[in-house]
Amino acid sequence: MKFFSILAVTLLLAFIVVQLFALKSQYGIETHSYQIQKQFQNFEIRRYDKALFSSVKLSTNNFKDASSEGFSVLAGYIFGNNDRNEKIAMTSPVVMSLEDSMSMFFLVPKKIKIDKLPLPNNETIEFQEQSVKTVAAISFGGWANAKKIEKYKTKLMAVLDKKGLSHNNQFFFLGYNAPYEVFNRKNEIIVELSNTAY
Repeated sequence: MKFFSILAVTLLLAFIVVQLFALKSQYGIETHSYQIQKQFQNFEIRRYDKALFSSVKLSTNNFKDASSEGFSVLAGYIFGNNDRNEKIAMTSPVVMSLEDSMSMFFLVPKKIKIDKLPLPNNETIEFQEQSVKTVAAISFGGWANAKKIEKYKTKLMAVLDKKGLSHNNQFFFLGYNAPYEVFNRKNEIIVELSNTAY
């Protein structure tokens, strides 16, 4: 009985340490910068700055499989699977297109220009420069899955329709947390707006 008590306490302490480390690490991660243009009850309108992304097209549109596949490829690149064996800092959020042909995107740190990036050993990785854009964003907590993503995508479409805000119908999922993070999980669905009066 004493052994199991010690084991339980040890596991609890390990869990707390991991969660504290995860929380602390979030503060040092570079994110895609934006300015809030207008805030509504269920969503907000943002103006995103231009940015550079590494990206990979995925072989499936199943969210669980696609997220695993995409993260493996792009994380491999930034952890050193490139022509210089160079590590690149992790950024946030991880972005996934919500189309029949899904892609995943990692933000490239702002200080690194495209001509200074190491070349990926995986030839499926591409780089994309995205211009300034105005988007509508809706947030939800917990672990993301296909059902939740579809729910909030539909909810965002409904509120935009109600407000008379047109969009380009190209939705993206944004995930902000590592899989082992339990607390303060944050996910978002965004879509670029066609009318950019904000």
